[in-house]
Amino acid sequence: MNFSSKLIETSVQEFAKLPGIGKKTALRLVLHLLKQDKQQVNAFANALIAMKEGIQHCERCFNLSDAPLCQICKNHTTGSKSICVVESVRDLMAIASTQQHNGTYHVLGGLISPLDGVGPDMLTIEALFKRIKDEDVSELIMALSPTMEGDTTIYYIMKHIENSTLKVTTLSRGVAFGGELEYTDELTLARSLQNRLPVERVSHSRN
Repeated sequence: MNFSSKLIETSVQEFAKLPGIGKKTALRLVLHLLKQDKQQVNAFANALIAMKEGIQHCERCFNLSDAPLCQICKNHTTGSKSICVVESVRDLMAIASTQQHNGTYHVLGGLISPLDGVGPDMLTIEALFKRIKDEDVSELIMALSPTMEGDTTIYYIMKHIENSTLKVTTLSRGVAFGGELEYTDELTLARSLQNRLPVERVSHSRN
């Protein structure tokens, strides 16, 4: 791809670094921005800078937030005492969009994967154990992708709370084995959350 401007070429290269954006799409975005007035482009650039500088992790659930506590944790004062455990913020957003969970969340930041060198100490599992100890939690919903890594993570957490009376459930099998939560349609995800099962039953149903 030939460019008549080094500035355009540099901008295209930067846009093309975004996931799912090829150079042709990047060029369309750059040319679109060039058609906008300076005020609009400045607002776009300033929004990105403000997001990068202002976003932080919620000190309670590790969701992305503008403040020490995210809006979900800040607004959750009544209702269910359940914690929905997810792998990533994208999974949290997917489940929250179903409006089927009336408790809080906990973002692990990944899944245990020995083959990839990801151990429990690299995730926020210890912080989850502390929440279980310190908060009035009635149920732990393990909303993790039904993969080997997801099952390994559930097993690890279960082993560390096995002496607890805490109810532990997981999504029903509406989410296909080996699937990713963020790519599951909202209706299927909502039904899987509504029809969640005790973890023990799920482990037997796969054999």
